[in-house]
Amino acid sequence: MRRRFIVAVIVLMMGLSYVTLTQLMLSDHRATETFSKAILKYGAVGQDVRELQGRLKFLGFYKGEIDGDFGYSTLTSVKSFQRNFGMTPDGVAGAKTKLKLYVATKSWKPGTNEKLTATPSTILKQNKPQTSSHRGFSSQDLKMMANAVYGEARGEPYIGQVAVAAVILNRVDHPSFPSTPSGVIFQPGAFTAVADGQIWLTPNQTAVKAVQDALNGWDPSDGCIYYFNPVTATSKWIWSRPQYKTIGKHVFCR
Repeated sequence: MRRRFIVAVIVLMMGLSYVTLTQLMLSDHRATETFSKAILKYGAVGQDVRELQGRLKFLGFYKGEIDGDFGYSTLTSVKSFQRNFGMTPDGVAGAKTKLKLYVATKSWKPGTNEKLTATPSTILKQNKPQTSSHRGFSSQDLKMMANAVYGEARGEPYIGQVAVAAVILNRVDHPSFPSTPSGVIFQPGAFTAVADGQIWLTPNQTAVKAVQDALNGWDPSDGCIYYFNPVTATSKWIWSRPQYKTIGKHVFCR
């Protein structure tokens, strides 16, 4: 009885409903069943590490073999996941990291190496509509957005591909840019993919889905209108923009 009273007080203090708290407790329990209680960090080996690598690979953060060896590539993948999911990127997979990873990859199963085909919006707390939206754009605009995402961000984590699509939409809504996606994409000097011809590559379904998620309201960039790769950027001007956040290899600016 006393325990129930304490839980009720905590629920009221946190502003959570009983149902929400129950869901969190259930997710935590299932995450504990998925992973052991061991804290995973550089140098660790075993089945827990294989589980970690498999789920990170499913999301597109890990590129290596699922070998159960927590080496440098696993370390950088964990840091990237933590950074993109709002945690301190310390590279250590403790209880909080494992819980967020579990929630974001519930459909993953051992032996499944395909990358994520659904967004981890629940863990990122994005409030996007469930129905598909085209915002009145033409089929050509939608096609060019997918081409741009593929040309600019293929190989990036899924969240980074959605962010690129969101930047295009943010420019459409901004008075300083053209009012259509195609106009934004083909504005002189705006996108590297246009300059080097990669805009004409055939996009995969991941790029198409990233565009749809952005159209539905998911904006991992939080309203940014610029982004660049600091390793390959040749424009000195872009470095003058206020840097807001990093997703994958891209720095997003306002």
